[in-house]
Amino acid sequence: MKIQTVFERTEKKYILTLAQRRELLKRIAEHINPDEYGESTVCSLYFDTDDYRLIRRSMEKPVYKEKLRLRSYSTPKRDSNVFLELKKKYNGVVYKRRKTMKLGEAKDYLKYGVMPDDSQIMRELDWAMKYYKTIAPRVFIAYDRTAFYSKTDHELRITFDRNVRFRTTNLDLSKGDYGERILAPGLCVMEIKALSAMPLWLTEALAQMRIFPGTFSKYGTAYQLIEERKKNHLSDYKGGRPCA
Repeated sequence: MKIQTVFERTEKKYILTLAQRRELLKRIAEHINPDEYGESTVCSLYFDTDDYRLIRRSMEKPVYKEKLRLRSYSTPKRDSNVFLELKKKYNGVVYKRRKTMKLGEAKDYLKYGVMPDDSQIMRELDWAMKYYKTIAPRVFIAYDRTAFYSKTDHELRITFDRNVRFRTTNLDLSKGDYGERILAPGLCVMEIKALSAMPLWLTEALAQMRIFPGTFSKYGTAYQLIEERKKNHLSDYKGGRPCA
């Protein structure tokens, strides 16, 4: 299987109930196939500066924003494939650079600066990592994903993410996929990823079910919780109350 390293596409997000998910899949079943991975657990380490510059800027909804992360599908071992990614978004279009490497190589790169190779994509990623002076792993996020693609357009993908969870300790992909939930058990995040306009069969199904795009950032939601708890902790400290 060829691993894609460069992406350019639009992505739309929707928050659905699990009942809506079942009904939508029923309506579009004849047009889609399950992804080759079927059900998977996506695990990501998000990199940021010590003042969370990247996610703060992203939440301001600028014309241009970017994220840096290390991703795996399931909990990796030292010789498992992981993906170092630079995800940019400009005027609603997503551009992604991805480098595949072993977890051991990723750890050597992050700890000692040893690049696994001198490819163009690796140089781009390395430049971005060095541009942000205090960049380091800040948040781990995992979720259980079910993915599908269109029978007539393999670039059209529909994914459903459940059990979205995060942690700010043990920031190592090999430490497991546990974390605190940040999405209610009865909800999921649907993402529609396409190179061109959505097909009529999909837009009609969404319109009939009154499903409209929304905004939900997994990392952004985790960051808001982190900041909220910092403020509560500081408030307790200033008030002279013992902190939990």
